[in-house]
Amino acid sequence: MLLGLWLAAGLLVMLWWLAAPKLDWRFALAAIVLLGAGWAARTGWENSPAGQLAWDGQVWHWESQGYQAGTAVLELSVLLDFQRILLLRLENQAHARLWLWAERASMPDRWLDLRRAVYSRPKASAASLLHDVMPAADLTTDTPRPHS
Repeated sequence: MLLGLWLAAGLLVMLWWLAAPKLDWRFALAAIVLLGAGWAARTGWENSPAGQLAWDGQVWHWESQGYQAGTAVLELSVLLDFQRILLLRLENQAHARLWLWAERASMPDRWLDLRRAVYSRPKASAASLLHDVMPAADLTTDTPRPHS
């Protein structure tokens, strides 16, 4: 996607170069910005995080070289879904955000499992199920009880 956007911008700059009767400082600035954007996109892509995302039914865990023990993720959001590529945003308890591109090509046999997991709701724990079924008892009443 980054490469496609960069190539589209390059095509626009080239069409400008072909259509303009006289090139001035604005064309030079556009060419410099185009090259700078290409360099920044490539550098960002090469330095993008790599690791493993795991779902245990309740919490997502991110493991990478920076987080070898794994860190629990408070929230996972799907920002873009291209069927074979997902743009995910992870947020941990410290509200630090990590943006990931998940690609089908990296693990094709587990791709559908990942897609189901990112769109599923966490499993309810036994304590929360009990709380939903049985309301909490009110122990603070001041009404006297009848004696037997």
